[in-house]
Amino acid sequence: MAEVVSPVPGAGRREPGEVGRARGPPVADPGVALSPQGEIIEGCRLPVLRRNQDNEDEWPLAEILSVKDISGRKLFYVHYIDFNKRLDEWVTHERLDLKKIQFPKKEAKTPTKNGLPGSRPGSPEREVPASAQASGKTLPIPVQITLRFNLPKEREAIPGGEPDQPLSSSSCLQPNHRSTKRKVEVVSPATPVPSETAPASVFPQNGAARRAVAAQPGRKRKSNCLGTDEELTTLPVLYLCEFCLKYGRSLKCLQRHLTKCDLRHPPGNEIYRKGTISFFEIDGRKNKSYSQNLCLLAKCFLDHKTLYYDTDPFLFYVMTEYDCKGFHIVGYFSKEKESTEDYNVACILTLPPYQRRGYGKLLIEFSYELSKVEGKTGTPEKPLSDLGLLSYRSYWSQTILEILMGLKSESGERPQITINEISEITSIKKEDVISTLQYLNLINYYKGQYILTLSEDIVDGHERAMLKRLLRIDSKCLHFTPKDWSKRGKW
Repeated sequence: MAEVVSPVPGAGRREPGEVGRARGPPVADPGVALSPQGEIIEGCRLPVLRRNQDNEDEWPLAEILSVKDISGRKLFYVHYIDFNKRLDEWVTHERLDLKKIQFPKKEAKTPTKNGLPGSRPGSPEREVPASAQASGKTLPIPVQITLRFNLPKEREAIPGGEPDQPLSSSSCLQPNHRSTKRKVEVVSPATPVPSETAPASVFPQNGAARRAVAAQPGRKRKSNCLGTDEELTTLPVLYLCEFCLKYGRSLKCLQRHLTKCDLRHPPGNEIYRKGTISFFEIDGRKNKSYSQNLCLLAKCFLDHKTLYYDTDPFLFYVMTEYDCKGFHIVGYFSKEKESTEDYNVACILTLPPYQRRGYGKLLIEFSYELSKVEGKTGTPEKPLSDLGLLSYRSYWSQTILEILMGLKSESGERPQITINEISEITSIKKEDVISTLQYLNLINYYKGQYILTLSEDIVDGHERAMLKRLLRIDSKCLHFTPKDWSKRGKW
């Protein structure tokens, strides 16, 4: 279906990642039949009311990704077509234009064999041998087995996003596994919590509770503060302790937990502190419960993040901001202890309350500072998402231009530098240096050799950007000793 968008006055400003849209509700596809009952199911497309950056109402076409019922009220998780996925949201029935609903077209049925999906669509059914029929022998019949409580292990993966936006990359969810965004309240133990009526129960160890269910599939779990996975996905709010990252389904559960929690900073070693900014290094094997909860928290804000339960091969670097109540988590990145691809970041995230304040670039800069101490060049896991590529390209551009503009000429000759020298100084992998120089259009061929040409526009733009970049990593404040994980039999 091809959608024709006509020019509309005043429609020049777009959301990030938007391709094109019109102000009025789009026309439904005449080739799609409408249900007389008007039932809304996953996969339906229809105009949805939203407020744009100009504070104006518009009706872009959206697809229903999920439907849930909370206290008899239906909510619909929608993705706006041609918009960035970070704008996906839960909406109520009142914001849907049911007059122009488009139902998903029926797909061709997958050929089956004995009631099960066939491995080869065109494979013919095997006939029963005549000898078997004559002898009365019973041939084996395939049996469909349903595995319950088959929870995968957790394994970090990135992927990237914008530093001031959540990042994600190659190890991502399949298209049919989309993130369900919902409100997460982060409450400090020092913050008074209002009372709420809820079943009294001990706040459980999150990872241990999940493993217990997986080990005993036939056992029904009693009602507790954690709740089952199905219950948690339908809750409008999750309550989270910001220091140990344990979560509960009610204020009462969190209130009980806060009377016992004595943490005021992430577990692990503090390897950097300057002013109010600190970084903690956390081993995914030694602090498994915290690491798993950190991954689950990140999944609330990352569209493409794969979750497993094995955090042993990863190190987590958590950035915090200090005040009189403790060290408050700002964001984090993870990296593999041993990476054959020279990856120095597996997953990176700045929490929403701290976005657009320069913390994203600070996380990226710190990852490369660690690579400098290790004596290696590093790169984030590839491929990067669209927002991740923009974020890293911005950091690479500023870092490389800072090196080039600091070069001094000798004996009246033009300053010289090689790609390898830039890579060694910045710890940015050579391939990333080359791609950034090409993106900035700095490489030119002149008189039989390649030269780098800096225009006035590039210089002025770089100087303006650096004036806004107030947060920087001070290598003198880093106390970090790299470990050789290859010599350790077990991490």
